[in-house]
Amino acid sequence: MEPQLLHTVADGVATVVMHHPAKRNAMTARMWRELPPLLERLAADAAVRVLVLTGEGATFCAGADISSLREPGEDPPSLAVAAEEALAAFPKPTLAAVRGHCVGGGCQLAAACDLRFAEEGALFGVTPARLGIVYPASSTRRLASLVGPATAKYLLFSAELLGTERALRTGLVDEVLSAGELAGRVAEFARVLVSRSQLTQAAAKEFASGRTDRAGHWTEQARGSGDTAEGVAAFLERREPRFSWTAGG
Repeated sequence: MEPQLLHTVADGVATVVMHHPAKRNAMTARMWRELPPLLERLAADAAVRVLVLTGEGATFCAGADISSLREPGEDPPSLAVAAEEALAAFPKPTLAAVRGHCVGGGCQLAAACDLRFAEEGALFGVTPARLGIVYPASSTRRLASLVGPATAKYLLFSAELLGTERALRTGLVDEVLSAGELAGRVAEFARVLVSRSQLTQAAAKEFASGRTDRAGHWTEQARGSGDTAEGVAAFLERREPRFSWTAGG
């Protein structure tokens, strides 16, 4: 099978799989280019409530497939940044499910997700210093916001890999699971997210990213949605809420 991005949608969860097992799921130029339009389609799909990004088999993503990016006219940093920004801008919750190596461009994509769950033994690294590449300013800021300036500098200066213990301690990952437990935990947590208010999630995602110009918009959305009344009624009636607001709705 050619290197590609695979995706499925089931029970409100879109799963995008980086599939290039011959090179530990390294992203080819074509894969980088195809991620933004794929995310745009999934964002517009009302059936999608949560997105999970993962890699085929025992590896998340070993970065960029350098051999595919040496073709004339290719600009590897720009391709990666465009994909990263599209993932960060996805309007619904995003989860990276990480096994094995999450390095270079793979770590760049994982950092653009809202949350990262990792299996014990996973390794994380940001490695442009091994290649003499200037890491993009926007990616550097996102990494520093996630793990703090000191850990961002450690990763960028040294290109050393972090294990799951330190990744958890620095905030690079949110949960670490024992071998064999990652898929089940991610599925369980995705179901939780699907059951919650999309209105709350969408507003929280914008506010957490630092956007400050849409508080009025979200107040109006809350007033007109009926979600608050439904949430309170469901709580009092001891039943699951049936929230009606959808992204773009």
